[in-house]
Amino acid sequence: MIDFTLTSEQELIQKTAREFAQEHLAPGVIERDDKAEFPTGQIKMMGELGFMGMMVPEEWGGAGFDTITFVIAMEEIAAVELATSTIMSVNNSLVCQLFTDYGTHDQKEKYLKPLANGDMLGAYSLSEPQSGSDASNMRTFAKKDGDHYVINGTKNWVTNGITSDIVVLFCLTEKAIGYKGITAFVIEKGTPGLSTGKKEDKLGIRASDTCELYFENCRIPAENRIGEEGQGFKIAMKALGGGRIGIAAQALGLARAALEAAVSYAKERKQFGKAIGEFGAIQNKLADMATEIDAARMLIWRAAKLKDEGKNYTRESSMAKLFASSTAMKAATECVQIHGGYGYMQEYGVERLMRDAKITQIYEGTSEIQQLVIGKDLLK
Repeated sequence: MIDFTLTSEQELIQKTAREFAQEHLAPGVIERDDKAEFPTGQIKMMGELGFMGMMVPEEWGGAGFDTITFVIAMEEIAAVELATSTIMSVNNSLVCQLFTDYGTHDQKEKYLKPLANGDMLGAYSLSEPQSGSDASNMRTFAKKDGDHYVINGTKNWVTNGITSDIVVLFCLTEKAIGYKGITAFVIEKGTPGLSTGKKEDKLGIRASDTCELYFENCRIPAENRIGEEGQGFKIAMKALGGGRIGIAAQALGLARAALEAAVSYAKERKQFGKAIGEFGAIQNKLADMATEIDAARMLIWRAAKLKDEGKNYTRESSMAKLFASSTAMKAATECVQIHGGYGYMQEYGVERLMRDAKITQIYEGTSEIQQLVIGKDLLK
């Protein structure tokens, strides 16, 4: 039996996230986007509310919620500001989940607890200038030196790269054997040899910082290795599998915001003597948006449920991300179209939805990569 009814706890989380987003994110969202200003105060409050380590067990400082509860909260945050939800998603799905699954007891004490309660912020660094979708095509290398590793190389597209306190890094520990030579590490900011590049000037999610990271003879203790040597690619892919559910929930929240804005405007805007919502052309757009948003939510909840049950969810998470990101892009574009010339103006806030939506089709695996994952799984 499939039950779509939220528990009382989930309803409370949904209400809390919605009220927080309306009260603390909505007032400055256009200005933060315009100035590419990181929401420092808001992220701190989200940590206090338990939103930065939602799926981390309580014994490690987290809220101990399941994945479905996480995506419910994610939808509410993303419906107001996708950039802030991106920061939340990375810290939860990629960084905290990785430590929960693979961290040692000491690593969990030192890093997971403060990450989960908002005292620390994490970044996840996989991509390099020459490797995006081909994640195994790495050059950054960690050379073993006694009980330390010495790291050299360059990473890019690092979300939270500037403001984070720690970085989960994936790099080679053995060359010429492809993905089997990749290992994961945790590196604290301020470690000699680690430096950050300039903040990237992005099309969307501008309040979330993105940068390159440079490693020049960066020396770290062997105890900072996460998992075993050569296990890094497996760790990275598992984290991304869960992360795609979070990105899908982000896309869902943005799509819902686009629909709500479009419906509101369609009721108010009058042309040819009546509200534009009375025209069939507008109603058709709204109907398609609403239908696709509900379908996206079902795909996301299915993937989240499989993850919570400990079942394989690789195909389902890729389906959710593929469909939800496409829905977000379409809904945001239609929202701008329904607003006409006003939709093109910054002050109305819907042009930002269109700019922000695009990234959901790119990061944590492009739509084309999701299609490859789904297709390969079908042909197994």
